[in-house]
Amino acid sequence: MHEIADTAVVDIADLELAPADTAEVDHLARTLCAGQHDQVDAPEWVARARDAWDALPLPLRRSVRQFRRRSGLRGSLVIHGLPVDEAMLPATPSVPDSVQRAASVAAAVLTMVACGLGDPAAYLAEKSGALVQDVVPIRGKETFSGNAGSVLLTFHNENAFHQHEPDYVLLLCLRADHDRIAGLRTACTREVLPLLTAASREALFAPEFVTAPPPSFPPDSGARSPQPVLSGAVEDPDIRMATIATTALTPRAEAALAEFGQACNTVARTTKLTPGDMVIVDNRVTVHGRTAFQPRYDGADRWLQRTFAVADLRRSRDHRPRDGYILTR
Repeated sequence: MHEIADTAVVDIADLELAPADTAEVDHLARTLCAGQHDQVDAPEWVARARDAWDALPLPLRRSVRQFRRRSGLRGSLVIHGLPVDEAMLPATPSVPDSVQRAASVAAAVLTMVACGLGDPAAYLAEKSGALVQDVVPIRGKETFSGNAGSVLLTFHNENAFHQHEPDYVLLLCLRADHDRIAGLRTACTREVLPLLTAASREALFAPEFVTAPPPSFPPDSGARSPQPVLSGAVEDPDIRMATIATTALTPRAEAALAEFGQACNTVARTTKLTPGDMVIVDNRVTVHGRTAFQPRYDGADRWLQRTFAVADLRRSRDHRPRDGYILTR
């Protein structure tokens, strides 16, 4: 057994907003939904959301700021009590690749928090580059290993194959599944590392793995050249992997990847989100997935909305025309 050397890494407490704070977030979100610029993907609207972030309640801003600096042993943060305008929600989207283009309370909340973490970002090849995307079950895609499916979604980093993967994944629950059984699963390397043998650690740091694009990207998006699964500081590494998309190129790499997967299942945490719950996943150190559930396709199925955020937008400047928020390659 190996212990993580950085003893400063501690668990992060989830945040429960007070009713007055929820009301203030709701007011700011509704203000963003009014006015001349009301398209979520417009740079002018994102600029308004960035200004609104500064006016959010202090407990929310403080919690997100602390998480950005140190994301804790879990590498995730759950914020309870955010407004999503439940009474005005339409039917859960039922078409593939649905997104949120028009300003809404939920989209405003996601974008404000993304601005607090850095900058929102999206990928043109995925859901047409929308900054706020729907995560909903789609009829006929039940076994799809992606956000449109409803079977077990295995552990992965978001867009691990990409040169500029997102630093954070934000998921806001608008509507829970009928049976209240769907759960977000997370596993952080900070809890996984102590369970790995020295040999597996060494193999995971070697460039002996290839990760293909996820099913949500076109098949011709291309896989990266051989890369390690773990990189950076030995005591607190970053991770790039997807259970169904990462292939080990050597026998030792295959054994290490299997051990890593077993350790993820051992430390996994499951969070059942309810409307108004947002989870922020530190995509650099935490893999995530989802338990299986049974959709009914009746307009009231589980509905999350998702936004990616990056701490340093400039590092992807050559992928973003006109210095926008959409990576086109």
